[in-house]
Amino acid sequence: MNVFDPDLLRTFLAVEGAGGFTAAGRLLGLRQSTVSGHVARLEQAAGRELFRRDTRNLALTADGAAMVGFARAILDAQATAERYFSGSRLSGLIRLGASDDVMARELPDVLLEFQRSHPGVDLELTVGLSENLKTRMGAGELDLVVGKRLPGERHGELLWRDRLVWAGRSGATGFDDPVPLVTYPPPSLTRHIALRALEREGRTCRIACTSDSQLGLRAAVLAGLGLVVHAESLLPAGLFAVAEPRLPELGELEFVLLRRRSRLPEPERALCEAITSAARRARRA
Repeated sequence: MNVFDPDLLRTFLAVEGAGGFTAAGRLLGLRQSTVSGHVARLEQAAGRELFRRDTRNLALTADGAAMVGFARAILDAQATAERYFSGSRLSGLIRLGASDDVMARELPDVLLEFQRSHPGVDLELTVGLSENLKTRMGAGELDLVVGKRLPGERHGELLWRDRLVWAGRSGATGFDDPVPLVTYPPPSLTRHIALRALEREGRTCRIACTSDSQLGLRAAVLAGLGLVVHAESLLPAGLFAVAEPRLPELGELEFVLLRRRSRLPEPERALCEAITSAARRARRA
């Protein structure tokens, strides 16, 4: 079996993409004769003609069309292998806690890229209420937590601040007392803020639905059971901030990264850097 040289495959794909040897040479910084030589060597290795040439046109043969797919797959596999063997060789276990709303939007892409870059590190993820995750970290059960804190609290590294809004389904109405509230169970921070804000304004509420998952809260709101207090930038699909002057202002909530240890092992330090970098990029966007 012939082994296809990656350099020849790259040249072949450049010719196919650019539509000619001269144009491919300009893209690759190679002479036209070098490009032609690469294609000829690849055809020799394959034992098949890959391009049909005449004085005006250059077209893929059936075997050439098949080679396009093979070439891309081979080069992708090579790139994956290079990342694996030349990248970080960090290893170990990280027990990460994340609040439900963050996992629904911000964090999955960060964790996916981290695992690709550090395949030797095992991630053990726990999703839940921020206050419960903090308790578990205090008990030594979690290493890192991405969660929420009230403004003015000092624990954790601030990732971003978010405005809290009353959210409902499109066209939601009916905000007389008691305000129907869809909420996480205690000790939810958004529940605490909602109840405190209503009490401050002399309003009453009834708990229309309690769920420990954002999916459950969203379903209840879409069913018209009530309103949910939520970070504006993380609103689930189909929910909208309600503009209603009779509802009290809620202020902001802070999203933070908490560490169990002051001196972090290398894997935890790398994950912290990935999370904080992603938060900075997202806030600049």
